[in-house]
Amino acid sequence: MNEKILINQSVAILCDGNNIERSIHEQSGTSTAMVNFNTIIPKLLNGRGLNRLIYFREGQNISSKLAERLHEQYYGSVVPCHKSADIPLSIKATQLASKVDTIIIMSGDSDYVELVTHLKSEGVRVEIAAVRETTAKILIEEADFFHPITKEDWFVYTPPRHSTGKRRETKE
Repeated sequence: MNEKILINQSVAILCDGNNIERSIHEQSGTSTAMVNFNTIIPKLLNGRGLNRLIYFREGQNISSKLAERLHEQYYGSVVPCHKSADIPLSIKATQLASKVDTIIIMSGDSDYVELVTHLKSEGVRVEIAAVRETTAKILIEEADFFHPITKEDWFVYTPPRHSTGKRRETKE
């Protein structure tokens, strides 16, 4: 009998927001392209349970709408970083290593190679999700699995346009 065995894995997704955004902007040719978490999260989890979703973002201009959406849909959080996300993401990954089966790092940055090696030595499965064209080969080689982020995983945000520069007042 070929019965399918269900594997119950606990997964943490840690996203280096600046790295993924830059990669998507480069591939799409526009700075208004954004990760579509509604398509990518189920694809990354592939039936496994989501333990944590943390989006690390350098700078002060973090969208409150993004933070709200991640919290409401995935109980996720957005962590503002002083400089790059490398150190805060690495610290969080090592803190979570004993609490999850798999850590998915959304970044193509070779700075994470040592983190991947360390997490694997702790018995954690490490997967990388990134745009293949902008991902360091050594990172793909070191990870247990690579999820390519493709144009199906992002959308281009077009802000609402107003026909004139003035605000329209409505009369009641």
